[in-house]
Amino acid sequence: IVDRNGVLLATSVVTTTVYVVPGQINDKEKVSQDIADILHCDFQDVYKYVSKKSSMEIIRKGMDIDTATADKIEALSYDGVYLVVDSKRYYPFGDGLAHIIGFVGSDNQGLSGLELTYDKYLTGQNGELKYYSNGLGNKLEIPDSYVSPTKGLTLQLTIDVELMKSLDNELNNAMSKYDSVSSLGIVMDPDTGEILAMGSKPGFDPSNYQEYSEEVINRNLPIWMTFEPGSTFKIITLASSIEEKTVDLFNDHYTDTGGISVDGGTLHCWKHGGHGAQTFLEVVENSCNPGFVVLGNKLGVDKLMKYIRDFGFGTKTGIDLNGEGNGILFKNQNMGPLELATTAFGQGISVTPIQQITAVSAAINGGNLYEPYVVKSVIDPNSESIIFENKSNLKRKIISDETSAMVRYALESVVANGTGRNAEGH
Repeated sequence: IVDRNGVLLATSVVTTTVYVVPGQINDKEKVSQDIADILHCDFQDVYKYVSKKSSMEIIRKGMDIDTATADKIEALSYDGVYLVVDSKRYYPFGDGLAHIIGFVGSDNQGLSGLELTYDKYLTGQNGELKYYSNGLGNKLEIPDSYVSPTKGLTLQLTIDVELMKSLDNELNNAMSKYDSVSSLGIVMDPDTGEILAMGSKPGFDPSNYQEYSEEVINRNLPIWMTFEPGSTFKIITLASSIEEKTVDLFNDHYTDTGGISVDGGTLHCWKHGGHGAQTFLEVVENSCNPGFVVLGNKLGVDKLMKYIRDFGFGTKTGIDLNGEGNGILFKNQNMGPLELATTAFGQGISVTPIQQITAVSAAINGGNLYEPYVVKSVIDPNSESIIFENKSNLKRKIISDETSAMVRYALESVVANGTGRNAEGH
């Protein structure tokens, strides 16, 4: 498995294991002692396998030995002692991409993530070494036969490993700085749906997945967890209002007194006393909740919820990873004035991170909702020919180019003049 630039993210490394056929070994004590000396283990650790009444045994202390050790055992040239070259999975970036790539079992079969989904492409075909023996394990005078293995295919991802490393550092920093239970992040190309980086903490080492709980290894938070999006959801209300022409950001005004009455109650602005007289561009800049309640009311339940669903909320995005969540939205018939008001500024609903980044990308890329994906292509490593390649999948156009341009302008204004100043320059 490689990133978009060919950097190895998962590969199979050669390992050697010592096998013995007890029936073919005459001087069991000498053979056991010589092997034990080379493996730097106790005589009994080897002798218990060499002396068994079975057709073949794996020397446990002789699993995954290095080349130098294997060469010493091969030089003994003992009958009944065999070296079998195998492979095991190696993940150069540890937990950085574990939830995407997944892991394999002891037999190299994919058990989770892309290792599972694309197992039939990655596995290839095993080779064979055959020898012929009688029922006691004694080798017969028939030539051995050997069939070489066939390489599996190469999976190329949309991931950029340099961006991935940067994201991983930021996730670790956030965990440390805020003493948080978890952290997650996604970097996506808004014009294609390609996932350039994705990760979550706590992570796990795919080479030692047995040491982690199922909760950690099975939950890919960026596509699985749900959260209340809050002010980040206001981008959707803003885009919907501009598209429906229910607001003029420059000429329509709203006076924020610090709260707005809704269905007998009061919804408060985050700023005590409110923001006073504002244009609706300033409502956006100030992330003013009462102002967004007004925008929601102008749209009404049916129009607002139509756009929310058109932007992909409430359904899976279709990303090519297992375990994606749906999120939770109100049903139109169950939405009163309070539910409409809170939805307009992102409270009382539940979305997944992958839904959120996909929807926001559509709001600023010209109005195009793309299906996110992480697998770029499958390649034959021998011919380097592409077996198949994923292309950008445009699901639908939601808003006009002009509306999207205005959304971009408003969001840039939030960074330059409003509540997003901390993001300026990034």
